[in-house]
Amino acid sequence: MTGFGASGGRAGASGPRVAARPPRLRRAPGSGAFGFTACARVLGGDAAQATVEMAVTAPVLIVLALIVFNTMSFASAVARFDRVAPDIVLAHGVSPEGDGGMAAVDAVESHLGDAMEGYDLEIEVTCEDAAADGSMLSLVGGLRTYRCTMRYAPWPSGLSIAGVDLGAPALLSHERSVTVDPWRPGAVM
Repeated sequence: MTGFGASGGRAGASGPRVAARPPRLRRAPGSGAFGFTACARVLGGDAAQATVEMAVTAPVLIVLALIVFNTMSFASAVARFDRVAPDIVLAHGVSPEGDGGMAAVDAVESHLGDAMEGYDLEIEVTCEDAAADGSMLSLVGGLRTYRCTMRYAPWPSGLSIAGVDLGAPALLSHERSVTVDPWRPGAVM
């Protein structure tokens, strides 16, 4: 019987056994000395799958993280705004300093801005008189409704890369209306 066995020598030979050599890598056509085809064959073919999956899912996860961050920041700002707006309207809108009217709106707006510091918000306050219809009750002064509006710009809002705006296209807004009676301080209607 002639031929080579696993020992590398002749079958039935009584010499020392020599371990078989690992197969040599052959150059794949058009792939250089050690091209992608040869490396993929040695590594098993699926070695880069995790890297590709990570490269595909990482941007999606970053966008989802930004959405969650902005949603939670807005929810936190809304909760704080809903707590402080009625208190500030009661403290500064019922009996404002000065001549009343626009001074009350300005006072409420500035105090709301101070109370909401730490959030990147735009705050707007408007006031409507219920008895502004020209009747006799308008001389006495009726109920006043203060509409406090908060606008939140999601982060990143001003990000631009290579001339492409990557920020959020819209502002999130929340409105809180508080109706007070100027003749009964501390009473919310």
